[in-house]
Amino acid sequence: MISVTGRFRWLSFCIVLLTGNQLFAQGTQTSSILGNKLNTITTAVPFLMVAPDSRAGAMGDAGVSSTPDANSQHWNPAKFAFIDKDMGFSVSYSPWLKALVNDINLAYVTGYKRIDEMSTVSASLLYFSLGDITFTNDIGVETGNYRPNEFSIDAAYSRKFTDNFSMAVSGRYIYSNLTQGQYVSGQETHAGQSVATDVAFYYQKTVKMRNRQKAIYAFGVNVSNIGAKISYTSSTEKDFIPTNLRLGPSLTMDLDDYNRISFMLDFNKLLVPSPPIYKLNDTTGLPVRDPNGDLIIAKGKDPNVGIVKGMLQSFGDAPGGTDEELREINYSVGVEYWYDKQFAVRGGYFHENKYKGNRKFFTLGAGLKYNVFGLDFAYLIPVEQRNPLENTIRFSLLFDMDAFNKQNEK
Repeated sequence: MISVTGRFRWLSFCIVLLTGNQLFAQGTQTSSILGNKLNTITTAVPFLMVAPDSRAGAMGDAGVSSTPDANSQHWNPAKFAFIDKDMGFSVSYSPWLKALVNDINLAYVTGYKRIDEMSTVSASLLYFSLGDITFTNDIGVETGNYRPNEFSIDAAYSRKFTDNFSMAVSGRYIYSNLTQGQYVSGQETHAGQSVATDVAFYYQKTVKMRNRQKAIYAFGVNVSNIGAKISYTSSTEKDFIPTNLRLGPSLTMDLDDYNRISFMLDFNKLLVPSPPIYKLNDTTGLPVRDPNGDLIIAKGKDPNVGIVKGMLQSFGDAPGGTDEELREINYSVGVEYWYDKQFAVRGGYFHENKYKGNRKFFTLGAGLKYNVFGLDFAYLIPVEQRNPLENTIRFSLLFDMDAFNKQNEK
């Protein structure tokens, strides 16, 4: 249990775990008894789905087909094949639940290096710190102070196959240590670990508009976090990690020599099983079990399946049918304006169905680019419910090593 002095932090800790409507150590075992009214999909390690950088964070979390930059690793690593620089990296920082505590944060470091005209390699580190928590035993004696944390390390290889098309593959190691070995419900816990991969595609083509203005049309697809289930105890029950399908188009137009504007649209769907509706006893209202002790499913499909089957099943297992499947698709709309390639203004909107989590928020941001480095800012405005990133300014610092080398040569 948590000490009196640590209960405030424990409350914040619980809120973090519930953020994005994804519950720790429950996964798809959570059942819904509310029909098609409320039936959120849950996974372990939801921090993998948080927008880590301020550019996309200012555009409603849209980034699968935006113009390539150092943070493409999270959104679509296939974009690196089209990046116009030889090498660069970025550092991002996002305070979390700033209104409650000051030591929970998400940090992100990423970089890339072009191998040749066709290929690029990249890597990143995503680190989520949940601050200090004091644990005590049943009689109130402190057992120690801990700093729960999660992180992922990945590397990717992207290659251009034609003048307009590229692909990328990445490998990822995931580590989640939330309970620091404490006993929960009588079970000893341990850090959860998993490995995963991303498979991404990117298409980009220069076109001319009716007014003969130059424009770039792009389309991106990224299937991320395809990997092993994760467990925090010695039991055989394991939870899906947030395997996700992200896709969408973008259009970037050069209005003149100094002004450029981009529009983008992202669609997201978790490729993990939807929680089914279990049969209930008409008299007691309790779940009904079969002779083997398993819950009987009234609507939907069994979520206790393998990784590949779970991905395929996710397109047609919602107990509410096609209507509910469509509810599971989130969308992001973003716009970005650049003046003279030095100053940017951004905005966006993120939408999640009210029966699948109800996250809705607007975002604003700006960017500055000066020679060797660039600086991006993002601010989030929630619409219908509180958000751990509200009233928080996130920032990213980007470094252009090409410009740095040219400056040294001069």
